[in-house]
Amino acid sequence: MRKQLILIVDDTPVNIQVLAETLSEEYRIKVASSGPTALELAASADKPDLILLDVMMPEMDGYEVCRRLKEDGETREIPVIFVTAKGDFADEERGLSLGAVDYVVKPFYLPIIRARVHTHMHLKLKTDMLESLASLDGLTNIPNRRRFDEALTLEWKRCSRSGTPLTVVMMDIDHFKAFNDRYGHGAGDLCLRQVAAALTEHLNRPGDMAARYGGEEFAAILPDTEQDGAQLIGERLRLAVESLAIPHGASNTSDRVTLSVGFASGVPSMSGRMEDFLAAADRMLYEAKEAGRNLVRGGAAGQ
Repeated sequence: MRKQLILIVDDTPVNIQVLAETLSEEYRIKVASSGPTALELAASADKPDLILLDVMMPEMDGYEVCRRLKEDGETREIPVIFVTAKGDFADEERGLSLGAVDYVVKPFYLPIIRARVHTHMHLKLKTDMLESLASLDGLTNIPNRRRFDEALTLEWKRCSRSGTPLTVVMMDIDHFKAFNDRYGHGAGDLCLRQVAAALTEHLNRPGDMAARYGGEEFAAILPDTEQDGAQLIGERLRLAVESLAIPHGASNTSDRVTLSVGFASGVPSMSGRMEDFLAAADRMLYEAKEAGRNLVRGGAAGQ
């Protein structure tokens, strides 16, 4: 199991060194000597599981760093422990009211630091496990609608800031009600699990995500993907399901289970609406069904 990651933020090198040496045997360590660098590292792909944060730093103090962390959906859930020389009750109250989970006053006793870090890391691990279970579809074991909505919101904001393209894919198993009527709900559940596994297997880039959207409908998020690339990926997903060769004697489209795919691509804007993006992908899915099913249809999202 990969070690949990701690981000140590302090503008005094000796403090960073002492804390890093104390904690590096049990945890991975990243360090920052300024508030802006800390915010950048906290929002990176390799997010810290815990932040040890000094209060008194030039340019941006620890209170402001904590406030910004808690305002950002990407970093809000990272626990923060203040480690500072500011020991007044008012200072501690301010830190905790900003969302920190603990407040340690310098000069600190290293065994106490280790114990408190261990406690909060254990809680973070449990929280992550519960969050993971709540974000998975119980039948297919892939992300559920809730997790899809959360991930899409984050990608929408990220792509809006960076000006990079985003594709949303909507997919529907063709004639699934007829499949259930012919073969039974047990076979229907197995079919959903097989389709989910095929979609996940064929979305192998970092950041790509397939989810069960509801019933026999699936969805996918493809960051940094323009329309031409989305067409290729959509076709790959359609073929992946068709290649499962699950018999479907009640289908008007094929003798096997097939998938209709619709997608919308574009560069999200802060003035645009994520709901319009989803609606555009849904319209493309409708076009694929109207054109005969087992097809991929896509276009610009109009953002």
